[in-house]
Amino acid sequence: MSNIKANTVTTAVESLRHSRRIERVMVGQATSDGAGVNLTRVVSTPLQRRLDPFLMLDAFGSDDPDDYLAGFPDHPHRGFETVTYMIAGRMLHRDNAGHEGLIETGGVQWMTAGRGLIHSEIPQQTDGRMEGFQLWLNLPAREKFIDPWYRNYTAAELPRFVTDEGVAVTLIAGTSHGVTGAVTREATAPLFLDLELPAGAGFEQALPADHNAFLYCYRGAVRVAGQDVAAQQLGILENRAQADGVVIEAPTVARVLLLAGRPLHEPIHQYGPFVMNSFDEIRDAIRDFGLMR
Repeated sequence: MSNIKANTVTTAVESLRHSRRIERVMVGQATSDGAGVNLTRVVSTPLQRRLDPFLMLDAFGSDDPDDYLAGFPDHPHRGFETVTYMIAGRMLHRDNAGHEGLIETGGVQWMTAGRGLIHSEIPQQTDGRMEGFQLWLNLPAREKFIDPWYRNYTAAELPRFVTDEGVAVTLIAGTSHGVTGAVTREATAPLFLDLELPAGAGFEQALPADHNAFLYCYRGAVRVAGQDVAAQQLGILENRAQADGVVIEAPTVARVLLLAGRPLHEPIHQYGPFVMNSFDEIRDAIRDFGLMR
């Protein structure tokens, strides 16, 4: 077990009849972003329709400062939300809406770009390990132009619990075993869990049949319905009407992100940092941010 400290909560037992299976296992693509930060793009554009409402998932992790020191200088966003989960390290967020926050080990930064903002994310360390994830979550058409919003959650503010099998669960969003995460969203109903499983343990999570779901194993290995998912692999969970959730088993000690959400079934048009519903809206975004520079 790690040094995760679980809050004292009463959890409800998940009782599943049929687990989802793994539809396919994939590996991310090595790339760089910002001012040269090396990362792995786990979920990218080709999966946006399949994993709607999730648009992107990046994983970053390195002990070499040259891989992360330059960070992500000022850049714009419009039309979606970003969720940054820091496993190790310190990153400072600032934006032109007046928000500022330091995200540290175990913390989460949730930002709603809405109608748009310009922000930066700069490492606040010159050595040591920088590791974490950034998720892009789509906004429905009716919320694309809402006011920007930002919230920083420290590790201590994130709900946690430990199951009878010793699985430590951190709830970033959604509900698990009767415990509600730090963030809820009506339109997309996102579930975002970080699971730490001891060797031989299992974890059950109820999932609505119509929600898209996937897991990303970033330590060890796990198994779902007989299909193995190794470290640094993405496992897309198939959508089956008769399945009421997923059962994850850990033959070894493992760390896994489990995500699910209600698909929006709306057009997706992305141009770099803008995700809108039409080419005209993309054109407007480019014009608007050009005027702000």
